[in-house]
Amino acid sequence: MAKEVDSKLLASVIARILDDKLGKDISILNIGHVSSLADYFVIVTGDSTPQVKSLMESVKDSIKKSFGRLPIRMENDAKNRWNLLDYGDVVVHILHRDERDTYAIEKFWNHAFSLTEAEWKELSKDYTIYTN
Repeated sequence: MAKEVDSKLLASVIARILDDKLGKDISILNIGHVSSLADYFVIVTGDSTPQVKSLMESVKDSIKKSFGRLPIRMENDAKNRWNLLDYGDVVVHILHRDERDTYAIEKFWNHAFSLTEAEWKELSKDYTIYTN
């Protein structure tokens, strides 16, 4: 049975998983007040194509284990340099550095609020990929 978790906590736990797996430049954008797509975007950079894939698998496996949730939808480009996990209320963008620079998601969503690293780390302190 799935554990109930609100979207802010889910986004924070996903950010912690990505941080534990050495994802770079983690951003959480609260887009709920400006879009009906989701409540939060979690955006992270991987330094290589294998790391992008590994980050996606780590999030997918850890969220399933911790909360019994699977993504509603998963997408990736042909070269596996931009992976997307859609949990409905939280959408995770895992991008290779070049794609992150090119598409500049944060600039497009600059009217969204951001969670600080200190905030998401505090919210997710009871969840890590090593203890769940």
